[in-house]
Amino acid sequence: MNIACLGWGSLIWKSGVLPVASEWHDDGPRLPIEFAREGDHGELATVLCAGAEEQAVWWAMLSSTDLRQARELLRQREEIDPDHPEWVGDTETDRQGAAGEAIRAWARAKGIDAVVWTALPPRCDGTHGQVPSEDDAVRYLDALTGKERAHAEQYVRRVPAVIATRNRAAIERALGWTPAPFDS
Repeated sequence: MNIACLGWGSLIWKSGVLPVASEWHDDGPRLPIEFAREGDHGELATVLCAGAEEQAVWWAMLSSTDLRQARELLRQREEIDPDHPEWVGDTETDRQGAAGEAIRAWARAKGIDAVVWTALPPRCDGTHGQVPSEDDAVRYLDALTGKERAHAEQYVRRVPAVIATRNRAAIERALGWTPAPFDS
């Protein structure tokens, strides 16, 4: 089974334990992505977000040929609590609705047997599922200090510029955190 992984944030430049076996390609499916998850390390991470503008996401082939193993390695890389298996999506067990359908259609067109992706929900003010407004996003990032702020800024700048979301535009206007040249 050939398995691909989708990425739209730090996974692209820091795969960790995920067995990425190809370059990252910028012609993945178009999915609703937003800077909408207060991360565990301070960043405002990009996540699938119902109602967000669709963005072309990135993808890479994995060396793993076992879907269960690919899911587990992505879960480990993303530091996802084992009690939330639904926070790792895949084309066989996905419950992501329209996003899942778009991913499956894209995979069929590419001749890819299975796809895995991070399906963490938005999180604002510590509440899973809550999407931050533009003001919330800027206020959250602007309140960070020290290493957390530096990490958050690096994250925003390193996300490929083609991920041009509403919250990213607000962050650029308010904080000047414009995209850095991309180097996967």
